[in-house]
Amino acid sequence: MSTRVAAFDCGTNSLRLLIADLDAATGAVVEHVREMRIVRLGQDVDRTGRIAEESMQRAYGALDEYAMLIAEYQPDVTRFCATSAARDAENAADFTAAVLDRIGVLPEVIDGDAEARASYDGATRALLGGQPPYLVLDIGGGSTELVLGTADGVVTAAQSLDIGSVRLTERHLRSDPPTADEIAAVRADIDAALDGCRVDPMLAGTVVGVAGTVTTVAAGVLDLPAYDRSRVHGAVLDVDGVRGTIDALVAMTVAERRALGYLHPGRADVIGAGALILERVLLRTAVGTVTVSESDILDGIAWSCVA
Repeated sequence: MSTRVAAFDCGTNSLRLLIADLDAATGAVVEHVREMRIVRLGQDVDRTGRIAEESMQRAYGALDEYAMLIAEYQPDVTRFCATSAARDAENAADFTAAVLDRIGVLPEVIDGDAEARASYDGATRALLGGQPPYLVLDIGGGSTELVLGTADGVVTAAQSLDIGSVRLTERHLRSDPPTADEIAAVRADIDAALDGCRVDPMLAGTVVGVAGTVTTVAAGVLDLPAYDRSRVHGAVLDVDGVRGTIDALVAMTVAERRALGYLHPGRADVIGAGALILERVLLRTAVGTVTVSESDILDGIAWSCVA
């Protein structure tokens, strides 16, 4: 018997909603809604420690849209998870109160370990092929999760790092296009975080990349004229091709990135920093390919409602 679930993933850059009928016994999925809005909730949080008022207003607009979808589809269970920006902001309670008022549920501000495990579950639940152990890499706006696990879903090591596309852009990438020194500063921050990470990428038999940075880079590697979720999901990409696309994206101006048909304009200013995280992680692996999954933490949140 299926359960209608509404799952929200509120990150540093995007606010997403999935409404689906899930059958825990068979694993069957009937998807009704999968929506994303770039609200940049984490704008300036790294610098100020607070969610900016304009970020709140963007989020409220998305929540009002999503509230209409909740009213239309009448889910049996709703779960709203907020991650890095809400963890770091001293005024996060203002945002959670607005969610309760508009959606009718109190958001859960989940910690990095819970975020990592939900990402692993979402990414690997329908994963076919590849050599375990699997390393799931989830590059977000404020944090990046590395999760190592087995083919049957057992997580053996996980860590959330305070490096993300928005956070590192705001810290270092002030020129357009970024200077060599700015790029070097981003790489140094990433390497410092990875040096202290308890998850060793070298153990990975298969790297599975999820979330907007990786899927956008994948669309670039595939040379898609417009973003196509069906082409990106499950793509197995040569690492050399991934590195070439990363180099090209990092060197572009924001305007040049916005002209790319496959790239969401809300990612144009931060994709360079996110792509550099992907670059630095891959340098620490021995794999020759990257598998891309459109299923991620949002799917993991949804399945947690029927577990």
